Amino acid sequence: MAGLPFADIVTHRFGRRDALKAALATSALAVLPSPLRAADVRAGAASPSFEFGEISHGVDETHHVAPGHDAAILLRWGDPVLPGAPAFDPMRQTAAAQEMQFGYNCDYIGFIPISADRALLCVNHEYTIPQLMFPGLMKSSGDGVTLDPSAYTPEMAQIELAAHGVSVIELRRDGAGWATVADSRFNRRVSCRSTPIAISGPAAGHDRMKTGADPAGRMVTGTMNNCAGGVTPWGTYLTGEENFDQYFRGVLPEGHRETENHFNYGIGAGGFSRFSLAQKRFDVSHEPNEPNRFGWIVEIDPQNPLSTPRKRTALGRFKHEGAETVINPDGRIVVYSGDDETFQYVYKFVTKGRYDPRNRAANVDLLDDGTLYAARFDADGSLTWLPLIFGHGPLTAENGFASQADVVIEARKAATLMGATPMDRPEDVQPHPSNGRVYVMLTNNTRRQAGEIDAANPRAVNTFGHIVELVAPDGDHAATTFRWEILLRCGSPSVGTVGATYNPVTSANGWFGSPDNCAIDADGRLWVATDQGAAWGQTGTADGLYAIETDGALRATSRMFFRVPVGAELCGPCFTPDGRALFLSIQHPAADGTRDYAPFGRDSSFENPATRWPDFQPDMPPRPSVVLVTRHDGGRIG
Repeated sequence: MAGLPFADIVTHRFGRRDALKAALATSALAVLPSPLRAADVRAGAASPSFEFGEISHGVDETHHVAPGHDAAILLRWGDPVLPGAPAFDPMRQTAAAQEMQFGYNCDYIGFIPISADRALLCVNHEYTIPQLMFPGLMKSSGDGVTLDPSAYTPEMAQIELAAHGVSVIELRRDGAGWATVADSRFNRRVSCRSTPIAISGPAAGHDRMKTGADPAGRMVTGTMNNCAGGVTPWGTYLTGEENFDQYFRGVLPEGHRETENHFNYGIGAGGFSRFSLAQKRFDVSHEPNEPNRFGWIVEIDPQNPLSTPRKRTALGRFKHEGAETVINPDGRIVVYSGDDETFQYVYKFVTKGRYDPRNRAANVDLLDDGTLYAARFDADGSLTWLPLIFGHGPLTAENGFASQADVVIEARKAATLMGATPMDRPEDVQPHPSNGRVYVMLTNNTRRQAGEIDAANPRAVNTFGHIVELVAPDGDHAATTFRWEILLRCGSPSVGTVGATYNPVTSANGWFGSPDNCAIDADGRLWVATDQGAAWGQTGTADGLYAIETDGALRATSRMFFRVPVGAELCGPCFTPDGRALFLSIQHPAADGTRDYAPFGRDSSFENPATRWPDFQPDMPPRPSVVLVTRHDGGRIG
């Protein structure tokens, strides 16, 4: 703990391995006990909650899982989903085939049981990487190899749009594990290319949602950049549209109504241009309102494959990372979400109506009516939820809001005017199902300067992020005042607290960077997946899944359970209700930071990737895949 101010240790609880040893020796952490966790500390809490042996840090071409566990490939990009889907042929791809096959870059996973031995697995497909999907797209340049626009075709753009969205696949229990059902009537693909999706809630039918193809403003084609999500208590799937700005190009006429709005979401001439080759709606000079139709939470009923998905606009428009739900004690549903960009906000939505567990049909439109809030974190450890309601405070015509539709379309602007706290990339926001706690993953923010730090974002140049724990009073998630504290700050404390850099020599394997997705298992334990991007070179390890202690003397310690191949990211950890199976999305293998991978040392391409995981066949490119983890003895994971 050399180099760390004592007060910093106490205040922010660097309780993980190296810090813990010194803390236990000096009883430093016992000097100022936290009022938030005093009631949660278990007797004899020095015993760990997890039993598995931690794996070592490192980077190589394949995946690794903790001893005593198996990790099998369940679904790969291009695998058949719909009956009659062709086998995957990377050299002869078509958009029609891709819309029948498992999409690209799997992300969030939802598990929905439909009987004791059957379930529906819902998987997001966030984005596409053409240079790893198609041959012949790379050319040499002064900076290595880059994408050659002249080799890119409109058909490739159609294939990419088809590879976005969601896959729904039926599973049947197969011994201790689960296997896909190839001919299930439930199997479904929802894509950005052609799937009709209804618009519901306050923005439905609003003038700012209308386009030439949809003059009523009530039906949009597709969903895009599907990152994290959630599962509702009534068994529907929520998928969050995140970085939708990347799909649009073009310039608006001077003085256009949407100029400020588009700027606030990063939409402009600098966006990717390739999708407008396939569909003109992605050029804002042609369809200025089309971006307003993305950035929402989409609800899909996987138990009715003929149902129309709905964009639930009451939950607000921003770069959604997740839509995790919890049933409040009074029966209302609370949905938490983060806006995954630097200096953006944490949100929750509280339904007006109450969940009826005996009448599924009564819950169908619960998410269309309620109150959207943004969070303000105060230095005294209190959190205030600020209502984003038309006519409340500054959300009036003087500031450009003429209705609740304007508020939800420009949720970022509304949250800013209300005084919400800009955070360090809020990603997953996961409520514990029973104890009133909520865990907020803050991935990183290297743009934050010393003069911009605050209690909830205490580090400038925050390379490796942190995790904040919220506590709802008496488990009331609808309350407008919570308590909060920092659970842990990622990166090694051995080198200081400002702009901390991981030291793989002096730090134990449990130290990690850039928390992103998270999950709570059947035993109520927290698991965190990481997304370091190319910064893995500073941590000495590929991304992975970490088990986090949240109580007692071991609070904020962690251990590494799973590690992904080079260039990949771990997404969407999802446990079965019995805790005996774990699904993981391995996204973009061979993509991030392959120049820094010593055995490779250059950018990956279709022809020459840093790894050919998971097939390791010379005629197959790397394929994003879902992995099924089970224990050798059939017991609970971890």
